[in-house]
Amino acid sequence: MGGDANSTSSNDLAQKKVFTTGEAAQLCKVSQQTIIRCFDSGRLQGFRVPGSRFRRIPRDELIRFMRQNGIPTDALEQSRRRVLIVDDDPRIVDLIRDVLGEDSSLEVHSAATGYDAGLLTERLKPDLIILDYMLPDVNGNVVCERVRANPDLSETKILLVSGVVNREEVRGLLEAGADDFCAKPFRIDELVGKIHTLLGVRA
Repeated sequence: MGGDANSTSSNDLAQKKVFTTGEAAQLCKVSQQTIIRCFDSGRLQGFRVPGSRFRRIPRDELIRFMRQNGIPTDALEQSRRRVLIVDDDPRIVDLIRDVLGEDSSLEVHSAATGYDAGLLTERLKPDLIILDYMLPDVNGNVVCERVRANPDLSETKILLVSGVVNREEVRGLLEAGADDFCAKPFRIDELVGKIHTLLGVRA
């Protein structure tokens, strides 16, 4: 088994995107030998570190394997940060979904109206809401105020997105409860940078 064994705290493990066989065994509560046998038989997919015999297992594949074998995934799933995109433009929703979907530590949801956003926010208690200011049924500042009035959502961050660029109006949006603002049309790298900052994760 050599240097492939590893013991890491559960909290540190939950944040990882790629696991050693020892870490996978720790999460699955089985022996490392069992994980190695599953890997070598093809039941658990992954890759070998170039120039070594060490095996590595991507997060998504480990979650798939655990679900398929009835192993609780709570230790991994509870660490996923929930992001709610609220925008009535499906092109923008799809764009943000595509970019954030590459990060397996994020769980991405979307809503097209303030009403649906309210229902999803109550149910999901998202870590971050990416909120368009101009919604079909209500302005984004109203959604902000409702979120800020709910003590259960005190940890929820709000990134307001709008074509408004007037400094006074932007200040008013931030005063309504938004944590940051991104002007439309936005550069995707700028938006992602703000998302990572608000979630406290590294790019």
